[in-house]
Amino acid sequence: MKLTSSVFQHEGYIPRKYTCDGPNINPPLTISDIPSGTKSLVLIMEDPDVPAYLRKDGMWDHWVVFNIPASTQEIEEGEEPSGIQGQGTGGNLKYYGPCPPNGEHRYFFKLFALDDLLAITEGSSKQQVTVAMKNHILGETELMGIYGRP
Repeated sequence: MKLTSSVFQHEGYIPRKYTCDGPNINPPLTISDIPSGTKSLVLIMEDPDVPAYLRKDGMWDHWVVFNIPASTQEIEEGEEPSGIQGQGTGGNLKYYGPCPPNGEHRYFFKLFALDDLLAITEGSSKQQVTVAMKNHILGETELMGIYGRP
């Protein structure tokens, strides 16, 4: 399974356009090589580089979407994918781009292929999504980008 973007490479820099310093829209994403038997996809974007004085666990969840149709091959720039929105750390139910308080941070776009739909509701946290998808993961991949405030 692969997750790529036409606007940044894995371990490359995320353009300002997709951050809180720009229009703050999601980058375009391409999904390929989905395992057979996949019933739904889960997309999670997280920043594990948050200073401890802001978040004890060092993690900020920027985007959580589950029950994305398995037939999804593209997530268009600035468009939420079909599916159910989970809740990010900031209370957001949609994409919220990179906005590091210090230095450069890494942003992981994680994609999971599941053998079922998740029986949880809109606004579920990343933790709730992670628990619900346990024992249902057929495949996973990630795309990591970097962003530092100007």
